[in-house]
Amino acid sequence: MRLLVIEDNRNLVANLFDYFEARGHTLDAAPDGVTGLHLATTQAYDAIVLDWMLPRLEGPEVLRWLREEHNAGVPVIMLTARDELPDKISGFRAGADDYLTKPFALPELEVRLEALMARMHGRQRRKVLEVHDLKLDLATLEVTRAGQPLHLYPACRKLLETLMQASPAAVTRQQLEHALWGDNPPDGDMLRSHVYELRRSVDGPFPVKLIQTLPRTGYRLAVPHEAKEA
Repeated sequence: MRLLVIEDNRNLVANLFDYFEARGHTLDAAPDGVTGLHLATTQAYDAIVLDWMLPRLEGPEVLRWLREEHNAGVPVIMLTARDELPDKISGFRAGADDYLTKPFALPELEVRLEALMARMHGRQRRKVLEVHDLKLDLATLEVTRAGQPLHLYPACRKLLETLMQASPAAVTRQQLEHALWGDNPPDGDMLRSHVYELRRSVDGPFPVKLIQTLPRTGYRLAVPHEAKEA
């Protein structure tokens, strides 16, 4: 599980890193809301642990930007010392999936994250992923763009699913290789070949190109700024 921790308490962040990294998880941290929002919208995370009181941009505002401006569905647990019902309601209305009051036990946070991930995976199995005019039905595995069916072989479809789940955030080459081959990627740059085939099917005949190459990082599936402004 890859987690983003947006929290300005260094001691708490250090404890979270020690606890979750010892259990095989990968963590990134941001000490303020602006940095956290940047990471959340440019990288792919399985879940976000978000503090309410943050420098530069408070937690609820980070959450509103994620949900409303970036249409991000990543699960978010909000951490706060606020234990009043109106505060909890405000957090949920901003888009939080769960709410944990400080101080808390780290195993409780772990269990809540696992429950969120299980619910998210359940929703993903039933829903249709959609970016611009591109759709992927996770139940039937049918892919369409502008209403036209696209015929993808399994590796390309898995790449597409990974990119669409993360959209509009970036997905690293390592994450894509892991999605295809787990911990045993083949020799050579097979990923590049699969991305080429995926791009040819998804973008080739269409005016708006959705698959973007990010040098030294990986790839992203999103609507280009010029297309949004057109």
